[in-house]
Amino acid sequence: MFDAKNSGALQGVKIIELAGLGPVPFACMILGDMGAEVIRIDRPSVSTAEQLFQFPKDNLTRNRKMMVVDLKKPQGIEVVKKLIKNADILIEGFRPGVMEKLGLSPESCLQINKNLIIGRMSGYGQSGEMAMQSGHDINYLSLSGALHGIGRKNSGPVPPVNLIADFGAGAMHLVSSVLAAYIAVKNGVANGQVIDVAMSDCSIQLTAALWTLKNMNDWNDAPNSRQSNWLDGGAPFYDTYECADNRWLAVGCIEPQFYADFTRLTNLSADADFAAENQWKRNLWDVQKSKMIALFKSKKRDEWLKIFAHSNACVTAVLTLQEAKENQHNNFRNCYRQDSEGNVFTNPAPRFSATPSSIRSKGSNDKRRDSLEVLKNNGFSDQEISELQKNNII
Repeated sequence: MFDAKNSGALQGVKIIELAGLGPVPFACMILGDMGAEVIRIDRPSVSTAEQLFQFPKDNLTRNRKMMVVDLKKPQGIEVVKKLIKNADILIEGFRPGVMEKLGLSPESCLQINKNLIIGRMSGYGQSGEMAMQSGHDINYLSLSGALHGIGRKNSGPVPPVNLIADFGAGAMHLVSSVLAAYIAVKNGVANGQVIDVAMSDCSIQLTAALWTLKNMNDWNDAPNSRQSNWLDGGAPFYDTYECADNRWLAVGCIEPQFYADFTRLTNLSADADFAAENQWKRNLWDVQKSKMIALFKSKKRDEWLKIFAHSNACVTAVLTLQEAKENQHNNFRNCYRQDSEGNVFTNPAPRFSATPSSIRSKGSNDKRRDSLEVLKNNGFSDQEISELQKNNII
C-alpha cells in the first residue's frame, strides 16, 4: 500500500503538530502527503481523538512521526522547545491561552527560532468575546451565514457533515497560510510569524461569492428563505432529484448550453415551460420543478445515467462513499487505495507532475512509535533520552 520513497514538494520542511482534532490533523495530513516531515506530539493519556478514531484506520494521521510528550511537566516543555529549534512550522489547535499557560507562548517560541511559523487553529480566533467558547463545524458555519442557506425550505438548516468549517475553511486556510508565511521567510520578506486561523473567520471567507450575489440583490437572505435562490436548490436546474429506485441524481445545468442539453435529453424541450428564455423566470421555477420531480421518478437512477452519459447536461449520480470508491472515473483517476486489512485511504490530491505527493506510512495505536527516532534526530543524547523515559516524559 505504501509508497517506497518521499518525492513530495515539501521535502526538507519540518513541521511540529501538537495533536488535536479535525482541521489540525487534516491540514497536517495534506502537508505530510506533500512531503513534509510532520512530527505529531500526543499526550500520554487517552485523547478524544483516540476515543473517536482508530489510528491504523485513520486517514488523517498518516505520514507522521508519532511521539508522546507530557506537556504538563516542565521537562516535556523543554523537549518541545528543543524540537522547535530545528522546525520550520509549529501547528496547534488548543483553546486560546493554553499555549501560553504551558510555557510555549508564540513570543517564547519565536525567541528560540526567529523563523518559526506558528499556525494557531481555533474555533472563534485568538481574540473576541467568543474566543474561549467551545464549538464545532456546525457552530462556526452557523455564525458565517452559510448554514442558513443549506437545507430545504420546510426542514430548516441541515448540517453539511463537517466538511465546510473544519476542513474546507479551517484546514485549507491553515495549509495555505503556513506555506505562504514559510515562503515569506525563504524569500527574505519576513521572519517567522504567528497566524491566527479561526474557523469562524475562514467560513465567512467562503461566503465571498454569496456576498457578491447579495450585493447584486440576487440572493434572498430572509428568514426561512432556503430554496429561493439559484444555488440553494431553489432553481429547478440546480437541485437533487429522487429516482424510481429511491436513489438520487444531482442536476447542475446552469449555463444555457448545458441547460439545452438537459432539456433535449429529457424531452423537456418540447414543453414551453422549459424554453430557453424561461430558464431564469423565477415565477416558473415551482412549476418546472414539480414536472422534473415527476419525470425523474419515472426511471431508475442508472437508467437516467445511461441517458445522460457523455453529455454536457451536468447530471451525476449522488453516490454513497462505497459507490464513490467503485466509480469507474474515480478508479481511473486512482483516487483510493486499500491496505491488507481492507481499510480505505484517499489518495493525495492535487497531482504534482514533478514532485508527486505520497502516502508513506499510516497512523499507529502506538503513539510512542517514533519517539526515540525523533529525539535522536534532533540532537538528544542517549543519556537525555534515558532520563526522559525514566521520568515518564516521553
